[in-house]
Amino acid sequence: MKDLKKITTGKDGEKIAAAFLKKNGYSIIETNFRCAAGEIDIIAQEKGELVFIEVKTRKSREMGYPEQSVGIIKQKKISQLALWYLQQKNITDSGARFDVVAITVLPSGNEIKLIKNAFDFIS
Repeated sequence: MKDLKKITTGKDGEKIAAAFLKKNGYSIIETNFRCAAGEIDIIAQEKGELVFIEVKTRKSREMGYPEQSVGIIKQKKISQLALWYLQQKNITDSGARFDVVAITVLPSGNEIKLIKNAFDFIS
């Protein structure tokens, strides 16, 4: 039951994030890009740059801020997925970066934090 709630919260967060990103000048290329190694929540373009976006959603601050859960292991995994994506799509001429959208769903409304260049590529 708890896992289903987590999935629902995550999917809702990704919809909120996509709408927020569009409002802020991002063009969404793909959502939930999956391969054998895992999933990238959102792939978008902003000002000619390819952006790989991790969305973290929480329903309270009990466990800290959502962005705190994008640790070094997660960053490395996203880096590897991004590299795989670039190779699969044969993209060699585009700059790329990693952003994090942190969403806290509160009774008073959603808190949305966009962290551009949240981390560097980790091989």
